[in-house]
Amino acid sequence: QVQLVESGGGTVGPGESLKLSCAASGLIFNLHDMSWVRQAPGKGPEWVAIIGPDGSGTWYADSVKGRFYISRDNAKNTLTLQMNSLKPEDTALYYCASAPLDKPLAVVQAQNLWDHWGLGTQVTVSA
Repeated sequence: QVQLVESGGGTVGPGESLKLSCAASGLIFNLHDMSWVRQAPGKGPEWVAIIGPDGSGTWYADSVKGRFYISRDNAKNTLTLQMNSLKPEDTALYYCASAPLDKPLAVVQAQNLWDHWGLGTQVTVSA
């Protein structure tokens, strides 16, 4: 019974910051690649950031590079997303997702095989 619970969303103005958290349980957290995914109204999911099991390797979408930072605390089974310089186009429902262990990450990404998702936390950036 894997559970991923996002928190930290809210409404902020352009240029402001938010920090999202994802509390994970029911999985060996430090073995999994983890990601933040967002979905805006009328759009498909966009992978925002990915982090390796030990936190040493990260990937960011071009749209958030230099503004968003993914991290994890394996001792606390927690994934975070620091979001700076927020823009209205960052408005979306943000999800935490875990990757399966039996496939390369590239395959997971290409085939959308992220197997566990939280319910999301809403981020709204509005003037």
